[in-house]
Amino acid sequence: MSRITTAFATAKAENRAAFIPYLTAGFPTKESFLSHATTLLEHGDILEVGLPYSDPLGDGPTIQKSSEAALSQGMTTKDSFDFIRELRKHSDKAIVMMTYYNPIYCHEEGEAGFLKDLKESGADGIILPDLPPDEGETLIEAARALDLDTIFLVAPTSTEARLKTVTNACRGFIYAVSVTGVTGARDALPADVPSLVSRTKAVSDLPVAVGFGVKNAETTTPVAAVADGVVVGSALIAKLAAGDKIDSLAAEIAGACKR
Repeated sequence: MSRITTAFATAKAENRAAFIPYLTAGFPTKESFLSHATTLLEHGDILEVGLPYSDPLGDGPTIQKSSEAALSQGMTTKDSFDFIRELRKHSDKAIVMMTYYNPIYCHEEGEAGFLKDLKESGADGIILPDLPPDEGETLIEAARALDLDTIFLVAPTSTEARLKTVTNACRGFIYAVSVTGVTGARDALPADVPSLVSRTKAVSDLPVAVGFGVKNAETTTPVAAVADGVVVGSALIAKLAAGDKIDSLAAEIAGACKR
């Protein structure tokens, strides 16, 4: 089994949702990123590494600012791959990269070259928030050839036909967006999250992970009760931006993933 499949299978066997923390590559500093990412790998099941990008349409202010901070330090796509390579030396847990399509398109060797570099860094999959899967046939084909999982997003507004299209293009897991907006911690999640998870599961056997809005144990618990995974990013990044440690929050969320 792939590391991603193993992560969800392990969590299911332990009667909990998988915890998927997110951290922008190179944030809060290039020097401290690996230490914080290692901490999140210790508490989480799958680490989502965000590729810093100047126009992250799906991200709220917190993650946008983390990308700006990383880019201001000179972070590059190659640096992000190198960070994953370093993390792989210290952990056998699954690692996925979240990236918008533009950095892939701009890679000197195109889609195939980007995915090849990502695979060789030790990553297990790629999350693509702005690439419609029905327009990503060549990327999906290249990823399949490398045994690299492709993870696309479904939303509360997704029709049954759209759910089928998106989930058929996914491997590893399906990313369910809890709100029709951008990323960011929220005090409460929409009441239709259980419905979105249920509708997604009706058309696919893949695990469903919910993100956008989860920030603490209180918001994690209801999501973990219905989803296979819980994605948390902005709340962790906000902690680091404030100069705080993330150990306690990561432990709190991981604990709340238990059913």
